[in-house]
Amino acid sequence: MIKVGDIRELIRLLDETSLHELQLEAGDVKLTLKKADMATPVVFSAQHVAHSAPPVQEVSIPAAPSQPVLEAPKERDPVAADPEAGTVLIKSPMVGTFYRSSSPNAAPYVDQGSRVTEKTVVCIVEAMKLMNEIEADVRGEIVEVLAENGQLVEFGQPLFRVKLA
Repeated sequence: MIKVGDIRELIRLLDETSLHELQLEAGDVKLTLKKADMATPVVFSAQHVAHSAPPVQEVSIPAAPSQPVLEAPKERDPVAADPEAGTVLIKSPMVGTFYRSSSPNAAPYVDQGSRVTEKTVVCIVEAMKLMNEIEADVRGEIVEVLAENGQLVEFGQPLFRVKLA
């Protein structure tokens, strides 16, 4: 007969070896010891729960228009019509810092009442350390300066109001 202490010793020896299984027969007793296989997945039984899916609804998709709805933005449109009759706005073509002159001690490029042509530089907008000269692009007279010197301006922000000549 095999004693419990002997079985415990056999379990300890099996754990310490690379063997996975040990069979022992002693008289009329047969003993089989197996290591737990870590690769064997543990299977849990669960009841199958049926989920009811929501009913499928038919959705109609309108046909695509023959012409695109969105228009590509214009590359540069710094001059836009103003609601005041006969005036236009000169707008900032970029985000940056607005300067009325080329240096802090220099006179402003234009003031209220200044006459401008299409190629007249009206201000500078500094963007990413680059000084960008902004031209009037219209012929007329500056009737209002709408931005402050050193002010951060946004794309499309009005800088000047010009009365067309």
